Amino acid sequence: MKLKKILIATTNKGKLREFKQLFENTGIEILSLEDMPERIEVEEDKETFLENAIKKAKKYGDFYKIPVIAEDAGLEVEALNNYPGVYSARFYSIDFGGKVEVKENKDKANIEKLLKLMKDKENRKARFVSVVVFYYPEEFGFWTEGYCYGEITDKPKGEKGFGYDPVFIPEGYSETMAELDPEEKNRISHRGKAVSKLMERLKKLMN
Repeated sequence: MKLKKILIATTNKGKLREFKQLFENTGIEILSLEDMPERIEVEEDKETFLENAIKKAKKYGDFYKIPVIAEDAGLEVEALNNYPGVYSARFYSIDFGGKVEVKENKDKANIEKLLKLMKDKENRKARFVSVVVFYYPEEFGFWTEGYCYGEITDKPKGEKGFGYDPVFIPEGYSETMAELDPEEKNRISHRGKAVSKLMERLKKLMN
């Protein structure tokens, strides 16, 4: 099997940037949904990261007739019964814990709500989860997962990441994800671990 191009099924610029970094030096051209001539919308309405990722991979792969990588990822906070979970990208807008107005952007609104709910919590344990699905249209697919464990800070720090990175300190570190250099973040992150496993399987298929 020869792979020349892969569509990363996302419009999230931060996520796309990380995928491109992870696929550097592979010789595979990485495309985003914004590179596609026609856009379709796929709603992430499932109850698990895996179900959402599979749905996106199949819908986009079958529509564009191109190999697809789709990911669903999020933050699970122990003291909040693993919320925001699959609602991570739109946590600010759901009823759990009350809705928050978007003032600057959705990331900051999500963080504002999270820190408000965590204000008096002693247990700060959390983990990032990434489930990545590779789908070769009408032939086969597989999935991998990655986790990054850590804890929630009491205020945002750092400008290098996106999403909840400014309020998440990985185990063994004193800096937040948003304070780490991209290479270091990719080495330890949930997404980096899931993509590393995926790359191993792709290499076997391509040989």
